[in-house]
Amino acid sequence: MRLDRPVIPSFMALVLILSACSAGQGARSAEPSSTVEGSQPASAAASQADASAFPVTIAHKFGETVITEPPERIVTVGLVEQDALLALGIVPVATTEWFGEYPGSIWPWAEDALGDAAPPASVGTSAEVNVEAVLAQEPDLVLALYSGLTEEQYDALSARVPTVAQPADYVDYGIGWEELTLTVGRAVGLAGEAEALVADVEAQLEQVRAEHPEFEGASAVAATPYEGVYVYGPEDVRGRFLTSLGFELPPDIAEVTGEEFGGNLSEERADLLDLDLVIWLDAEGVEDYGGPLYEAFDVHTQAREVFLDSFNDPLGGATSFVTVLSLPYLLDGIVPKLAAAIDGDPATEVP
Repeated sequence: MRLDRPVIPSFMALVLILSACSAGQGARSAEPSSTVEGSQPASAAASQADASAFPVTIAHKFGETVITEPPERIVTVGLVEQDALLALGIVPVATTEWFGEYPGSIWPWAEDALGDAAPPASVGTSAEVNVEAVLAQEPDLVLALYSGLTEEQYDALSARVPTVAQPADYVDYGIGWEELTLTVGRAVGLAGEAEALVADVEAQLEQVRAEHPEFEGASAVAATPYEGVYVYGPEDVRGRFLTSLGFELPPDIAEVTGEEFGGNLSEERADLLDLDLVIWLDAEGVEDYGGPLYEAFDVHTQAREVFLDSFNDPLGGATSFVTVLSLPYLLDGIVPKLAAAIDGDPATEVP
């Protein structure tokens, strides 16, 4: 069954945001791997912003937004922008809860960047943009880059505060981590710092590709057992993460996902899972998670699968966040799993 467009936010909470299989609270024991030093409130960081960068104009799906001076109170309606802000040394006053139930939506990989600052307040969830709660924070900037913000919601917010919506060139929830980081950097007057952050993470990705030539050209996809099999396509951050490591998505997957970040496979297209590697989100314990034909595919019989738990393991959460802060954490944890799964030896245990 295909969900209609108006209920995309709830769909995000279960699918883009990971799975309809469970809804447990995320684990709290993982050690963050970020090297970013402790952040500061936006009011303090604003004094470090390049005043000459303002006014800055940012184009998006609903037009253009002009930011006239360094913002001091930032609210994130998008689901992951807090990571880019924290990496730039800025603590938003409020964030939007996606999944995991971490205070202020600050996951383990972002805790070092938060430092001793109090977690941001929460002003709603991925299922609903709470315009009143956002405005009650008296923000001078609202960021909704990784979002499905509607024009009505944008109009209600932008009438009171500069609001940067999702870019027009991507599907909703489709902006890549690089552009998101650079856009946030421009919005807060720290464009140069954002460019340096992106360059550092891109260098880490390049190093992984150099160390694992077996990834280059291998076919792979990320999927979850939602209403059958749901696959993430080329417009999704999970798909882009795989290609950034050298993997190739199935050539016909865009026909399934269309103008969305993902889509459900019909039994007739089960061949799209007959690949060198499949990352399964929240599939363990689900009977027949790949469909009736999947059990015969080499990717299954040769154990070329990586299983991740989105709700109870931060590594699973990092696979969906894919931000400038979560990527180093994700690379540390998932690359050994990918290498073990694709080594061609069914006896190799994926860690």
